[in-house]
Amino acid sequence: MTDASAIADYWDAAAPSFDEEPDHGLRGEATRRAWAELLRKWAPSPPGDVLDVGCGTGSLSALLAAAGHRVTGVDLAPAMVECARTKMAAAGLRGSFLVGDAAAPPTEGGQFDMVLARHLLWTLPDPRAALREWVARLRPGGTLLLVEGRWRQARQSPGAYVAGSESLPWGGGVLADDLAAAVGPLVSDQRVEPLSGDSDLWGRPVDDIRYALIAHV
Repeated sequence: MTDASAIADYWDAAAPSFDEEPDHGLRGEATRRAWAELLRKWAPSPPGDVLDVGCGTGSLSALLAAAGHRVTGVDLAPAMVECARTKMAAAGLRGSFLVGDAAAPPTEGGQFDMVLARHLLWTLPDPRAALREWVARLRPGGTLLLVEGRWRQARQSPGAYVAGSESLPWGGGVLADDLAAAVGPLVSDQRVEPLSGDSDLWGRPVDDIRYALIAHV
């Protein structure tokens, strides 16, 4: 089993260079525009209340705030949260960022129009429990947006994360059919959109499996 403090330490150490990946920092115009367009398509009409779980350095939170949404971000790593706060302030945007467990966000009973998680489920010791927590935080008609995949490099080196990560249920990612089967009983409808073929999203061509699952309650 993975240890929460070890996970936080891992992502704290990753925070200073995290945005160097094109799809993390969204520094390239084409990549930033590609994500902004998808979020406009998937998100409710603004202004809405959005919970970004595992928000990292807040790049998607910033896009959603710029589109007019009220954003709350949660991440286990204090350094990631500080980066997110700095990024939002530098852009003149407003958002609330909390240090806490993304699998059970400390939102004190708050309800949201959308819960977003990108490339997070593979890190969680109980991803199915996290899905239930996220759906419970949605208002009727709310959107659950999961940007997920199955990554070649993670499967080739399953022990490269933190001690115990080889036992994670979805370590290395999760296939769309498996995720849809887990989400299905919790929502009223869902669909999957493939994302691997859009190199603008990732800043380069990719040959692994990447997709979005969009569901409503």
